[in-house]
Amino acid sequence: MELGIYSFGDVQRDPATGELGSTADAMRNLLEAIKLADEVGLDFFGIGEHHTREMPASAATVVLGAAASATKTIKLGSAVTVLSTDDPVRVYQQFATLDALSNGRAEITAGRGSSTESFPLFGHSLNDYDELFAEKLELLLQINESEAITWTGKHRPALEEALVVPRPDSGFLPIWLATGGNPQSSVRAGLLGLPISYAIIGGQAARFAPLAELYRRAAAQAQIPSAQLKISVASPGFVGDDPVQAKEKFWTHWHAVMESLGRIRGFAPPPRNHYDKEASGAGALFVGDPEEVAERIVELHKHLGHMRQFFQMDVGHLPQKDFLRSIELLGTRVKPLVDAELGNKQPG
Repeated sequence: MELGIYSFGDVQRDPATGELGSTADAMRNLLEAIKLADEVGLDFFGIGEHHTREMPASAATVVLGAAASATKTIKLGSAVTVLSTDDPVRVYQQFATLDALSNGRAEITAGRGSSTESFPLFGHSLNDYDELFAEKLELLLQINESEAITWTGKHRPALEEALVVPRPDSGFLPIWLATGGNPQSSVRAGLLGLPISYAIIGGQAARFAPLAELYRRAAAQAQIPSAQLKISVASPGFVGDDPVQAKEKFWTHWHAVMESLGRIRGFAPPPRNHYDKEASGAGALFVGDPEEVAERIVELHKHLGHMRQFFQMDVGHLPQKDFLRSIELLGTRVKPLVDAELGNKQPG
């Protein structure tokens, strides 16, 4: 089982004034976190594309490129790349460059994006939400297969024997398809033989088990070898030395980000009793001490058979020192416990 981190580049808040800090500092904090994740033996670090004052990680490959020369083994990827509003040619070129600089550790996780700031920012219409993604995913996968591309679509100029370089040493980039639970996305990933990444951010985590089964059935229908199938889970999480203190600390920051999103999207932030249910047992928030978090990862694996789980810890302006300590505990305490239970099992 691979374990890791994902982040949107959460901005710190001044504890004395309450004012938001520097977005530049947020990028430097990301690099510090990636270095530590590598040092403590974590397997993956993903940066999710966002374009807000609170979450300004808008150029993942730049940060990951800096991390490539400062890390040794950790895989570096997006979580996610909002492919609908980007150019697949440039996405591929950037991640192929990252792959070269990291000696084969780059991955793309392509998604439509639950946040829509990039659509007006880059001149796209939300009316084309699904059509844009389908067309651009098709082009990205074709680029992954060949460096000379001939292609015609609706939302991008045609390509005629266009050369797309650089190319990965391995011949191709790992490309994951991300979804928040849309059944059609599971079917699409299965039919295409792509690894799938489920964002489980609320509710009972095991409710995604039917989607994982749907993914596997679609792949079997398309005669995709089972060894090619991979499932990962992205979820909020936080690891502390003490389980009670960990849940209390994460509540403060998780609730803050829920309040902020609620103001934007028009919903009331969940109450404390909702959080307590989500942050324990079979809930989607993996919060607690190393033993509790490890136990819950192993339990979810029984339902999904996933081969990777990675956590968003730096939410609601969580102090950087707490973020780093949680990363340290995930690598040095949680991972050995999970490996002891699942390390010899075939990932799926």
